[in-house]
Amino acid sequence: MTQLSEAVARYHKILEGDQYKDLSWAHELQERMKARNLAVSGRPVSPVLRPHFITRRQYTGLVKAVESFSSAIERVENMAIGNPTLLSRMELLPAEKMLAAVDPGYASLTVTSLIDTHLNNGTMRFARYIPDTPTGVAYGEALSDLFYDAPPVKQLRKRYHVEKLPGTKYLLQAILKAYKEWGGKSKKPNIAILEFRQPFQTTESGENALIADLFRKEGLQVEVVSPDQIEYRNDVLRRGDFAIDLVFRRIKVQEFLIRFDLTHPLLRAYRDRAVCVVNNFRSELAQKKAIFDLLTDESITAGFPAAERHAIREFVPWTRVVHETKTKYHNRTIDLPEFILHNRNKLVLRPNDDGVDQHSFRGSETDDAGWEKALKTALRNPYVVQEAMEPVVDTFPLLQYGHLEMQKMRVDVHPHSYLGKVQGCSSWLTAVGPSGFSTVSGVAPTFILEGK
Repeated sequence: MTQLSEAVARYHKILEGDQYKDLSWAHELQERMKARNLAVSGRPVSPVLRPHFITRRQYTGLVKAVESFSSAIERVENMAIGNPTLLSRMELLPAEKMLAAVDPGYASLTVTSLIDTHLNNGTMRFARYIPDTPTGVAYGEALSDLFYDAPPVKQLRKRYHVEKLPGTKYLLQAILKAYKEWGGKSKKPNIAILEFRQPFQTTESGENALIADLFRKEGLQVEVVSPDQIEYRNDVLRRGDFAIDLVFRRIKVQEFLIRFDLTHPLLRAYRDRAVCVVNNFRSELAQKKAIFDLLTDESITAGFPAAERHAIREFVPWTRVVHETKTKYHNRTIDLPEFILHNRNKLVLRPNDDGVDQHSFRGSETDDAGWEKALKTALRNPYVVQEAMEPVVDTFPLLQYGHLEMQKMRVDVHPHSYLGKVQGCSSWLTAVGPSGFSTVSGVAPTFILEGK
């Protein structure tokens, strides 16, 4: 048994003790979440009753790998922007291409991001690069503070050293650094956090409200705004009387373009260099799963630095945009559709964009007829094929209907990267039922655990 698994077993044993059986501490923890705006529709953002623990060695390896990977992403994005052939492989919408052509005014294509990572003992694989709405940055920090002082964690800390990870101060530093490079003169710019609101939603969403409060504590004027609330006149972007210097974009470009066209006030102000937008619209290239196609094409990455090529080779799953074409798979030439058809057990088909109506298809969970049908779908729509990654599963205690239950949860670790440097991480947990669908999911604080 590893030290990590031993610590988790000890934590679960602590919960069986007499002092925790009445679950008053768990109800109090959830009430404190709600009181600190750590709830969505009245439900705590963390469904579990223990943190996710990782080792110092895992975190050190994660930081090194993610920073090399992020550098490779930035490099391949810059190549694609300057090369129409590579850009066409990204399967961008025409409006996305037009926005990507606009110089954002600062060098870094992605100021803030998180990387969806499968971290399991000595193995690590990157599932997605998420540059637009890094959910968990503020939630993770606030949850860390609550869980660190929860009675069972306090008791565990008598035996193990438990360390919180860096939080949101690095987020603000990165945003302000991009603003200064853009040409911003104010030391304390007015910031608009841009979000979509659901029909009849009268207040900002929980995490955006938390981020706004954190920025205000640093003396900044901040408002959470929806795109339909802003206007652009006299070279100033504003929401009512609030003049906006810096937009922190928390919405996907494709979602924005479904609702608005390129004449929207935000886009006109962006093109006129009247407002700094973080992340800029070029970062959307990395949102496409086709970015992994370029990364795993050695004819493109052959000249990359050795550390970046190592990170790609070790941690990025082989990926190709689905077309009628011949390509390389581990140094051998294959007919791509034929290869997909005959190797379903080790492959997965995914839409190029998250959030679209198309579904993913895991070959090992699909029969031959279903896989053939999925391939036809992928050939007609923007899809990628990837080598399948086994999900990381761990057991967590949950408070369900007033009772403590042990539930197997899929664990995705999300390191937070600011201007290419990793500063902390959170974890996203999902309980998957027999049908593959679950309503139980949320953020867990992530701690480094070591022996004393």
